[in-house]
Amino acid sequence: MPGMETTTVLNSLEIAGRPQDTRVVVAMSGGVDSSVTAALLKAEGYDVVGVTLQLYDHGAATHRKGACCAGQDIYDARSVAERIGIPHYVLDYERRFKEMVIDRFAESYVAGETPVPCVECNQSIKFRDLLETARQLGAKVLATGHYIASRAVAQGGRGLFRARDAERDQSYFLFATTREQLDLLRFPLGDKTKAETRELARRFGLSVADKQDSQDICFVPSGRYTEVIERLKPGAAEPGDIVDLDGRVLGRHSGIIHFTVGQRRGLGIAAGHPLYVVRLDAVARRVVVGPREALRTSRMRLRDVNWLGEDTIDHALCAGWHEVFVKVRSTRPPQPAWLSRGAGGIEVDLVAGEDGVSPGQACVFYDAAEGQARVLGGGFIQSAVTAAQALPTRREARVPSNAGRM
Repeated sequence: MPGMETTTVLNSLEIAGRPQDTRVVVAMSGGVDSSVTAALLKAEGYDVVGVTLQLYDHGAATHRKGACCAGQDIYDARSVAERIGIPHYVLDYERRFKEMVIDRFAESYVAGETPVPCVECNQSIKFRDLLETARQLGAKVLATGHYIASRAVAQGGRGLFRARDAERDQSYFLFATTREQLDLLRFPLGDKTKAETRELARRFGLSVADKQDSQDICFVPSGRYTEVIERLKPGAAEPGDIVDLDGRVLGRHSGIIHFTVGQRRGLGIAAGHPLYVVRLDAVARRVVVGPREALRTSRMRLRDVNWLGEDTIDHALCAGWHEVFVKVRSTRPPQPAWLSRGAGGIEVDLVAGEDGVSPGQACVFYDAAEGQARVLGGGFIQSAVTAAQALPTRREARVPSNAGRM
């Protein structure tokens, strides 16, 4: 009637329109999570199209337990698609994956960093290239089996939130997702546990219901990443010195790619006390070792920061400091920290410090320490300052007001 306002009805994916009129591309890796995602959406009546990316074929990797996006997984994804009655396509992304993920992984290790290839894969392959493919197929959204939640937020657009199942939460690997990508991404498993997902797989009669989960570094055939690096970067394993904090030579090593910050075993040094890898000097080919207390990091400088909080990061830092909770490793809980802009870019001061922080790792920001906290963004660690090196004037006596919730 004239003058009456019409209300837009949203479906379960928070998109206007009926499910049957909404095409959804599901990234199907061949595992139980993405398979259940496709089955759930199909059961709700959506026009589902399954897409599997062939990312690599390293012989042994195609048959190794824990590998993904290779031979067996493509077969499993196709079988699931046939079971639930959806079209399925396999796209050859091998060259792109090698350039954007594997090569960068090798370059990062040679530079003495500890890279996180899953972040690069999500950022460059799945949420950029595959998202464009989904658009070309006429899809309104791309859905994945990641354990993370996406919801509309008050200021407009969508926000990322930690999964309900804290042990399965994958937000650490998805911090680089952009606001524009979030508008077109959906994560149906964000509020489910792994046990619930496997039970759904059994109800749908999926052959992958009890399939083993894939490993983080999925493209390493033997599980030994140094083999991949040496094959891609001949001569990368150049020998050098193992030195203490004062530069005294304690021994020799066969290449810094065999070491990571925080490592204790395999140093090949006879000492009267435990020694840990404190720093890797790629230019001088030196492995710097020291006592455990030398691993304690108080401040980090970040690069390639992606902000997903309200407004802009500059607005958040308008008062000089912004309290957040951060994760520097996927398996560690968020801890209180202060975010600021220093002379060299965005810096993070850790209230309690952190052991074993290495350049190349991701540092992800959250608005709370527990529960389904919102992901505020993150960046890659460019450099780290130990607690002993930090200037007292930069060590804030304040503690984030909600730190007591940890």
